Amino acid sequence: MSFFLIMASKETVTKITEGGRIVIPAEYRRALKLNIGDDVILTIEDREIRILPRKEAFNRAQQIVNRYSGSRSLADELIAQRREEASHE
Repeated sequence: MSFFLIMASKETVTKITEGGRIVIPAEYRRALKLNIGDDVILTIEDREIRILPRKEAFNRAQQIVNRYSGSRSLADELIAQRREEASHE
């Protein structure tokens, strides 16, 4: 059973405190591998707040780019283009 199915079946109640703060229970932080000081991305979708660890967002973006770039290195191509442009200055 995947993490998402396990978490979808669990609910917990927490309160919004002073300054709009909310406590993410330890069990949820462990499941998402969140540590103190980690950046998270909040989105509102279908009247729900979703929390996505920034490192997970980065991984998803990388997967999308990799689908289109294949095995070639876009960074190497960009560097080569910049060097070529600089050689003509």
